[in-house]
Amino acid sequence: MSDPLRTAKLVEIAELNPRLTESLDSDEMVSFIPMAAVDAESASTTAGEDRSYGDVSKGYTPFLDGDVLVAKITPCFENGKITQAKLSHRIGFGSTEFHVVRPLAGKADARYLMHFLRQEYIRRDGEKKMTGSAGQRRVPEHFLAGLEVPAPNLAEQRRIAEVLDRAQALRAKRRAALAQLDTLAQSIFLDLFASVDKKNWPLKTIADLASPVEGSIRTGPFGSQLLHSEFVDDGVAVLGIDNAVHNEFRWGKPRFITEGKYRELKRYTVHPGDVLITIMGTCGRCAIVPDDVPPAINTKHLCCITLDRGWCLPPFLHAYFLRHPIAKRYLDRTAKGAIMAGLNMAIIKEMPIQVAPIKLQQEFVRRSAGVETLRSAENASLSKLDDFLGTLQHHAFAGNL
Repeated sequence: MSDPLRTAKLVEIAELNPRLTESLDSDEMVSFIPMAAVDAESASTTAGEDRSYGDVSKGYTPFLDGDVLVAKITPCFENGKITQAKLSHRIGFGSTEFHVVRPLAGKADARYLMHFLRQEYIRRDGEKKMTGSAGQRRVPEHFLAGLEVPAPNLAEQRRIAEVLDRAQALRAKRRAALAQLDTLAQSIFLDLFASVDKKNWPLKTIADLASPVEGSIRTGPFGSQLLHSEFVDDGVAVLGIDNAVHNEFRWGKPRFITEGKYRELKRYTVHPGDVLITIMGTCGRCAIVPDDVPPAINTKHLCCITLDRGWCLPPFLHAYFLRHPIAKRYLDRTAKGAIMAGLNMAIIKEMPIQVAPIKLQQEFVRRSAGVETLRSAENASLSKLDDFLGTLQHHAFAGNL
């Protein structure tokens, strides 16, 4: 049996970014996998497109069915957009932001390498080694090439990959259950607020529904008001994109400022029940600040809305922004489509809201609470599975599985 602690550099057991060596006719069909088709959570891809070789031969990255694709650009790499290509054709093309890892025959198994590269510590280390300017930082090829990979024999690699595949499948089932709850929540909202008989409700804007106090719709401090060097290890929390990116409030990367700095920036304080909308980076995500939030401010990446709750309850606006056909049409028209590249505070202020009676909003909150209870239980189970998979990965690549 091979020594489980024997290692090899990745470049010794796999080709990195190999060239396409065979000739294809321009009308020959190939698979096309854009970055958006890679699901970071499940390490899978949605169905790619069939395209002619002539359409993709220039300006895209070539790979073969079974190769491992590693997103090189931030934040896709850190988020885990690392998968094995499963193609309808033998040859595929995709984003130039992919590194391609092709196992050498007899030396490495593709799914084993995929699981190895998806480990959190590797993504953390890769983030530190990125090169380029802000927003365009990329993991260099030499970072991957120099990784020390535990290299048991192929049979052992495949056994480990199979165990990790099964653990990942359990997580996928849990996520599918959460998706069903999302469908239920959407059905409740649309049934109460989006049917044709609701059209006589008053049409207002988000600005109309905000609290009448000054600064009830605001972004965080810009430029020299808050420098990265002013973050400290403890103090008053600073909320950013990661706290709202999942369309629910979650604590993400710890960021703090001192009490003294907070006094300077107090006008950016977030309050329980405020609605947060991401306007930079991953735009158009929405979350509600929880009741137990400690003293905190928001960054310039978020629009923070304090509502007049006599007109609009936070869960209603949150669901309306994400689910109502009027909101979706407005954002598609004004915020430049699905990536919402042009989303800003002015666009948010002018979003039209068909305002439901407050009693019906309260009924929605009550009915949604049951769904949220189930969602919390599913999320707790998923968190345990995430921890379990991390532990399993650690043991697997330490030779203890």
